[in-house]
Amino acid sequence: MKTENLKLYQSSASPNSRRVRIYLAERGICVAQVPVDLGAKEQFSGAFAAINPRRVVPALVLGDGTTIGEVPAIWHYFEEAYPERPLMGATPKEKALASMWERRMELEGFAAVMETVRNKVPHLKGHAISGPHGYEQIPAIVDRGMKRIQDFYDDLEARLAASPFVAGEQYTVADITGLVTIDFASKALSLPMPDGPSTMRWYDTLSARASTAA
Repeated sequence: MKTENLKLYQSSASPNSRRVRIYLAERGICVAQVPVDLGAKEQFSGAFAAINPRRVVPALVLGDGTTIGEVPAIWHYFEEAYPERPLMGATPKEKALASMWERRMELEGFAAVMETVRNKVPHLKGHAISGPHGYEQIPAIVDRGMKRIQDFYDDLEARLAASPFVAGEQYTVADITGLVTIDFASKALSLPMPDGPSTMRWYDTLSARASTAA
């Protein structure tokens, strides 16, 4: 499915960008991608700030110049603009459940990993919170974050013991965020993969999908 006059500013080093790439690949939507070099701090350049004042990726630029930031907002745009084979539910009930579980994956898992990484990694000193403002790292948050991640893994195992996918019977954006969270923690924090049998079954199922490599 081709799109016209859309540009996705993203980075291969950004787990949030990966959430959007997997979503697009899963739905077969082709969007022109513009790489942003986070290592070179290109997100802080004046050129990119004019596109997204928050200086974070991903950012979707529409044909009329409108910029849509934040992963859920980008997903919602594509769900509405290209409604075939949605990943955020088709009925009111499905939409509510997909949003609820994705929100939990993000707040309880992804955010826990992100705050731990940003308060731990040396090269992020002065940037403990993403965005245009500078915040110093707080070492105590790292200890709390590691506990939060383990709690997230335990809760995810319990959920997947009762359901084939995070939000129910169908693959949704909640699964995308859950998968990216685990891979993010493994890569950035060198944490072992969760070894619960239900999580392993789910993770292997998702890893076999072609979209996961996006």
